[in-house]
Amino acid sequence: MTESTPYEHRSEVRVRYAETDQMGVVYHANYLVWCEIGRTDFIRALGRSYADMERDGITLAVSDASLRFVGSARYDDPIVVYTRLDEVRSRSMRFAYRIEHGETGRTLVTASTSLVALDPGGRPSRLPAPILETLQRALGRPDAS
Repeated sequence: MTESTPYEHRSEVRVRYAETDQMGVVYHANYLVWCEIGRTDFIRALGRSYADMERDGITLAVSDASLRFVGSARYDDPIVVYTRLDEVRSRSMRFAYRIEHGETGRTLVTASTSLVALDPGGRPSRLPAPILETLQRALGRPDAS
């Protein structure tokens, strides 16, 4: 289930057994996977998908990722990923995430990722105007550049 506002998107996941380590705690790299789920859900909620962008000749590559671990999740815990767009530029964007335990509301991780737009040859490229405008509206700043 997902819900969204213009500035923040909510995605729900449940911890799968394969995402835990020998101690039954979620392995740290899986939080990046959940950030990707939040980011793709956010973009889809704007009326596009990553697949749509790829068909338009643009891919988004993560250029930076930062995570701060505050708590831990365990097998079968409900997880909520809150995603918001913090910055949009002509060739890049930055997302912020808050990952919480779905029942207690306790923050588990705060994170951010920066992405750069690439053309089919893998070179940095300007975002197409319709995509850039859609992302700027999600920021609430239609005239941002």
